[in-house]
Amino acid sequence: MAPASLEDYDRKRRFGATPEPRGSRRGRSRKTSADPSFVVQLHHASVRHYDFRLQVDGVLRSWAVPRGPSFRVGEKRLAVEVENHPLEYAGFEGEIPTGNYGAGHVAVFDHGTWNTDGDAAAAIEKGKLEFSLHGERLQGSWVLVRTRKSASKPQWLLLKRSDEFAGDFEADDLLDGIKAPPAKKSTARNRGSTSANSSAGTPRASTRRRKPTSVSEYVARAGELEGAKKLRGKAAWIEPMLATAAEKPPQGDDWLHEWKWDGYRIEARVVAGIGSLTSRNGLDWTDRVPHLVSKLEEIGVDCTFDGELVKMTDTGHSDFNALQRALKSGDVSDLSYVAFDLMRVGSIDISGAPLIQRKHLLREMLASTSPWIGYSDHIVGHGPQVFAAAVEKKLEGIMSKRCAAPYRSGRSRDWLKIKPEVTREFVVVGYTDPNGSRQGLGALLLAEPEAGSLRYVGRVGSGLRDDQLGPLTADLSGLLQQRAAVEIPAHVKLPAGTTHWVEPRRVVEVRFRGWGKEGLLRQASFLRVREDRDVGDHFDGSDPIPSPSSPDRVVYPDAGITKQDVFDYYLAVADRLLAEIGGRPLSIVRCPDGINGPQFFQKHIGPGFGADVHRIRIKEKDGDCGEYFEVDSLAGLMNLVQMNAIEFHPWGSRVTTLEMPDRMVFDLDPDASLAWADIRSAALEVRDRLRLAGLESWPRLSGGKGVHVVVPLGGDAEWPRVRDFCAAFAQAMVAEQPQRYVAIASKQQRKGRIFIDWLRNGRGATSIASWSLRARPGAPVAMPVTWQELVRVRRPDRFTIRDAAVRRTPALVEETAAMQQTLPDPG
Repeated sequence: MAPASLEDYDRKRRFGATPEPRGSRRGRSRKTSADPSFVVQLHHASVRHYDFRLQVDGVLRSWAVPRGPSFRVGEKRLAVEVENHPLEYAGFEGEIPTGNYGAGHVAVFDHGTWNTDGDAAAAIEKGKLEFSLHGERLQGSWVLVRTRKSASKPQWLLLKRSDEFAGDFEADDLLDGIKAPPAKKSTARNRGSTSANSSAGTPRASTRRRKPTSVSEYVARAGELEGAKKLRGKAAWIEPMLATAAEKPPQGDDWLHEWKWDGYRIEARVVAGIGSLTSRNGLDWTDRVPHLVSKLEEIGVDCTFDGELVKMTDTGHSDFNALQRALKSGDVSDLSYVAFDLMRVGSIDISGAPLIQRKHLLREMLASTSPWIGYSDHIVGHGPQVFAAAVEKKLEGIMSKRCAAPYRSGRSRDWLKIKPEVTREFVVVGYTDPNGSRQGLGALLLAEPEAGSLRYVGRVGSGLRDDQLGPLTADLSGLLQQRAAVEIPAHVKLPAGTTHWVEPRRVVEVRFRGWGKEGLLRQASFLRVREDRDVGDHFDGSDPIPSPSSPDRVVYPDAGITKQDVFDYYLAVADRLLAEIGGRPLSIVRCPDGINGPQFFQKHIGPGFGADVHRIRIKEKDGDCGEYFEVDSLAGLMNLVQMNAIEFHPWGSRVTTLEMPDRMVFDLDPDASLAWADIRSAALEVRDRLRLAGLESWPRLSGGKGVHVVVPLGGDAEWPRVRDFCAAFAQAMVAEQPQRYVAIASKQQRKGRIFIDWLRNGRGATSIASWSLRARPGAPVAMPVTWQELVRVRRPDRFTIRDAAVRRTPALVEETAAMQQTLPDPG
């Protein structure tokens, strides 16, 4: 077979005008001692696509993949065979100038080695190549199959084979760290700024009125934008584009700047004239603010917006506290929607168009709409001045966005979030009397948890409004106590007789500008009382937590983890764990001699439990009452850890509503022969089936072999109904796929299958809590994750005592867990 040719590559390029490599003319060997290389490049040409290149016969055999590789097993992605490229092209990144073949930006998406059984060139000639990739992003088994469809260039299909690297995601989900194309210089025509906003003026939510444009004109205009394309399929929810935090705004006219709105991120969509609202994690908000849906439909154009649900003040600023109060009360008539991006018009997908062009069209579309639907104005350039204006107006900050950036789901450095100060939550431990004409209180005295107790961090008085002082003072007066719940440093001088100490039961959010040399807050300003954070007991510092007995005792011999390590871990995650187990009957797994010794599953309270572990009398099946226990404080939690508790297993109901569960758990317990990819796929199937029943859920890595799918409930159904629903749900999945699932706990019947354990949803049954350690080698942790994270995780014991504590519960999980869902009617 003749050596592979580069003639077509050379013929299409003017090497004096393009930075692309010429490539070597010598030394092309068909056989090499090491595995051949591969590279995938993201190419922002006239049509954005991925270039998939495999080293074969001394060249890079190449395919253009418009939508990029998919990790979903069997999902076909078109791959158009193009000319061979030289091996030197594998390292090429940069800009191919306009007027040259393939003009546009090239970035390396992934690279590594690959292998196949037999002769690769011969397999390509026959039209089917089975191979494995060993890269950073692309791994596992793949196949290229040539189609019989006639075309000017050979067309192939690229597919992922089933293995541990398969998942419900694709190349576009893995773009973190990939070099973005440089922003194009803005011109006077495309800056989108009138003379009024060409300087460091004030971006705002604009509702200017102009003569309406016809629907067909909007769609035609959308189709003319750079990168616009025909929408494929129905207009579905688009996962939002997210910003990266930055310390200061970028400079130059390649960036535009907007206010950072203080509200809830919402995607607004009109399909066939019907409007809908969806939260940032895909939850339906349409019924929560129906007046905005009506106003959205009045625009008269099918479209998809990205924006923020806000409550505007008389000064034109957004008020998050007022927004929360409105949603809680149900009086949402004053809420507005501020749109800052446009991703679709009619059947035209414009997410690939430059942001500045999308915003031009968005502004025109909203020019004559209701004042309840506003446009988020912007300023091109002048980033430092816009940021300074935001600081002066005491706003949340600004959003800085590349003018030329497309709309891409996930976090990106094309969008930057710049906030003027740090915000954090602190515990209120006291307050001072007011001075002058001020009523109520002067300043709040604050502390934060540290090493099991509380550390004093200073005071905050600035930012408290007159209408907040009275209710706050009255609330704190009910928590007065004689002594401080925190040690006050010697250098802190508090006024005698005018300082009042309170139980550490209230949490507030404070904005500040770093820490002073004495470890106190600098330039603190009050933001809000966190009424949604019922965590006063979690930060209980009235009695410092004692050190563990036998701190050097080895608990996890394989990892050298001691009781002190376990103790420190539970101190670090106490707030997150207590949010899971607090106020619920609890069972624990105790390991007095480490995990290799006897393990005791304990659900009844026994001798040695301290006063902070609360006794509960619960009527059992036989009619007798058993003494169970629960904890709702840091002291209670650490008492159990002191008693060698490793695992925490709560009920699905609370002590106060014992017979009304507020969560269901489906534990997917696989046979040992099954791959992790099979378990992830099963969890996604459970999620999808629950959605068909109108129920949202979130996944939890069990820290063992499987995954838990957790479903929040509104607490309006008793245990028998919940148990019946779970049994019917699991049995329906088994009936449809009996070779894949089993709903019986038999080890023999589970062989090669996944046990859908629905039995955890009966009265008295428990399941492992999120953030709990497992009594297994390696000290794994049961970890709540998002569905998007699940498809990227490679094993259910991914998180351990070594790295779990630095993580927080994902916001998407918290939002789902707070949902008040109702079981569908039987039948």
